[in-house]
Order: sequence, then structure tokens, then C-alpha cells
Amino acid sequence: MAWNEPGNKDKDPWNNNKGGKNQGPPDLDDLLKDLGNKFGGIFGGKPSGGGSGKSFSSLGISLVLIIAVLVYAFSGFYTIKEAEKGLVLRFGQYAGVVEPGLRWKWTFIDRIIPVDMQTTRDLPSAGFMLTQDENVVRVEMQIQYRVVDPRAYIFSVTNADDSLSQSLDSALRYVIGHSKMDDVLTSGREIVRQAVWTELENIIKPYNLGLIIVDVNFKDARPPEEVKDSFDDAIAAQEDEIRYLREAEAYARGIEPRARGRVKRIEQEAIAYKEQTVLDAEGEVARFEKMLPEYQAAPEVTRKRLYLATMEKVYSNTSKVMVDVDGGNNMIYLPLDKIMQQQPNYQNVIPQTSPSTSNTGQPTRAASSSSRADRFDNGRD
Repeated sequence: MAWNEPGNKDKDPWNNNKGGKNQGPPDLDDLLKDLGNKFGGIFGGKPSGGGSGKSFSSLGISLVLIIAVLVYAFSGFYTIKEAEKGLVLRFGQYAGVVEPGLRWKWTFIDRIIPVDMQTTRDLPSAGFMLTQDENVVRVEMQIQYRVVDPRAYIFSVTNADDSLSQSLDSALRYVIGHSKMDDVLTSGREIVRQAVWTELENIIKPYNLGLIIVDVNFKDARPPEEVKDSFDDAIAAQEDEIRYLREAEAYARGIEPRARGRVKRIEQEAIAYKEQTVLDAEGEVARFEKMLPEYQAAPEVTRKRLYLATMEKVYSNTSKVMVDVDGGNNMIYLPLDKIMQQQPNYQNVIPQTSPSTSNTGQPTRAASSSSRADRFDNGRD
């Protein structure tokens, strides 16, 4: 049986019109009243039988409180990037450091300051500066640095980057002021760079900026534009001087070994000549000592043998012409000049090997044979 049929009025689902004839939907005020009583019971209150305005106010306050709690909870979530670290300030006072990742904080109580720890930052410095020798030069330098201590970076000074910039300018001017212009422009650039690096670290050390210097780059150094051409000529002359010195050193390194080699070769040749002369002399002495007994035993035979051996040696190196004159007394004309031209060594051999002729027309003994015989005679005596 349906609830709205006659005789079944007690089963009305709206339960708000038990004695009347109206079977429509419940009144909105009554519905709000019931909801207010239910929420009041949830939060520890008692159901009220008052008016509908009071019930609606307590429901609105409850909803606002729930929404406010949810918003506050979700507003506390934040993220620290992988390359960063976060400084936590609780009521303005340092409370610690948080690592990268998803974090939660007390909104309106904690404040998070993210600090990049991995990025390498650049800081330039440039300007006209006075050198030790009272010359003006424009120098450009750039440093690279990273943050290593986020707390010192944020709280040690008002602005760590600005303090580092002023320290770099001070260190650069100090080093340039104690250097000569030629060193800054040419050969001393690396020395200046290292000196600026060391001086900068010494300056920022007492301030504890929480920074580390990664590198110092010496970008450029040049004189003022008004005197740039003159300085270019001076630098070119210095480069030529260095080049000539290098060429001279290379030439000296090339000449010295050759000279030492020649000296060594001459020494070796002198030693060889000395040994050869000594050995030749010893050989002559040994040969003389062996032939002396033979000469003492048969002087005439030995002298003749020596003479024949000498003549054989002499005539073996000369050109010879044989003429048979036994056939008659006629004068025979021979083209001796043509014959001698066919012997290329004749001019060099004849003066040394041609035997001398005595007044009788007979050839005499060779000088070497006579000298040897004389030596044998002296030895015999």
C-alpha cells in the first residue's frame, strides 16, 4: 500500500504534516533546522528548537572552519628544487636547512628562502687602473663562484654578491697597482691572474660570505686608445726580441753538437794517425832488424836485391816504351808526346819514378835503394 493512500498517513516520509491534508514536500526552514541540529551534534553542541536563522548561522560557521583548515593545510606544502637548499625562518629567526624535495611548513609562521647551491655564477670587473710604473691600462677580468654555505650567504652580510663584486674590484686594483704595464699586457698575465685570485680569497675570508671561487679569467688588458698604436709597436718589438732569442738558442743548439762532433772526429783521426805512425815505425825497425843479418852475411847480394826490388816497384807505376836499336844506326823518330798523353798518370809518376842517368848513359840506383844500403852499412859499422 502506498504511503499517500487513505488510511496510511503515518508513513509519510516527510513526517511534517501528520494531522493535515497537505501531502507536499517539507518546508525549507524545517530542513535547515534539522541539518543544523545534526551538525551541532557532531561538533559537541545540543540540538536547538530555536528559529531557523540561528541554525543556519551555526552551519555556515562550521563549513567556513572546515574550509579554512583545509586551505591552511594545503597552503603549507612547498617544493625545494634539486640544485637548491631551503633556509627555514620561524618568526623571522633561523631554524634550520631543508634538503630538496616536497616539504611542509607552518603557514604564516615559517618562511622558506631557497638558495641555489650548484649553479656557477659569473661576476665581471673592468676599469682603467694605474700600474706600478705609472701607466694607465684598462683591465677586464671575470670570476666564477658558487654558494657552499647557504646560511652564511644569506645572513653574514647584507648582499653577498655585492660584497664579492667590491672585493674583486679592490683585489684587481691592488694587483695591477703592484705590477708593471709590460707584464700586464704581455708575459705576466698568468702571474696577475693568480695574484688576483689569491688576493680576492684573502679579502673575503674574514667576511665568511659562504662562497667559493671556482676560477678567475683574465679577459683583456689594453692601453688607452690614444696611445694604443705606440704600445702595439712596443709589444711587437718585444715579441721580435723573444723570437730572435729563440732562433739564436736553436742555432746554438744546432751548431754546438756539430762542432763537438768535428772535434771528436779530429781527435780520433789524430789518435789513429799516431797509432799508424808508431806501428809503421815499429814495422820498419822490425824489418831492418831482420834484414841486417842477411846484409852482414852478403852485403853485395843484399844491396843488389834491394836495388832490383826498388826498381821493380818504381817501374811498375810508369809508362814504358821499348825500342830495338840493334837493327841499324838510323835515327828513329817516335811520337813520344802522343804516347805519353795516352797515359793519364804519366805527369804524376814520371818525376817520382824515372831513374836518373849518369854521364855514361847508364841508369843509377834508386834513392830508396841507396838509402837502405847506407842504413845497412851504418848498422854494420
